[in-house]
Amino acid sequence: QVQLVESGGGLVQAGGSLRLSCAASEGTFSDYSMGWFRQAPGKEREIVARISQSGGNPYYADSVKGRFTISRDNAKNTVALQMNNLKPEDTAVYYCSARRGIGVYVTAQFYDYWGQGTQVTVSS
Repeated sequence: QVQLVESGGGLVQAGGSLRLSCAASEGTFSDYSMGWFRQAPGKEREIVARISQSGGNPYYADSVKGRFTISRDNAKNTVALQMNNLKPEDTAVYYCSARRGIGVYVTAQFYDYWGQGTQVTVSS
């Protein structure tokens, strides 16, 4: 069982940048595809980005394409989300997630493990 801890959230003005990081412990990190999801008040949890076990085949939600970049370091058991040109609509709690096995899955129900979440607030 993998345990996930996010960090790096905060308050930023529109147009600014933040870098989220997720550290994994227990289990074999390279066995898991990793995802970043977000959930705004009153809304469902939605995919932001995901990355395969090897670090390839990244997927991005249309709303963040060209602004966000997901990456992972299997030697350090970490996955990161670089967020640039942030918009007020990016405000949400961001969650790191892990899914064991292959395949591209972009809905929360298919992910097995979750971090506690980190708040990102973008002011206009």
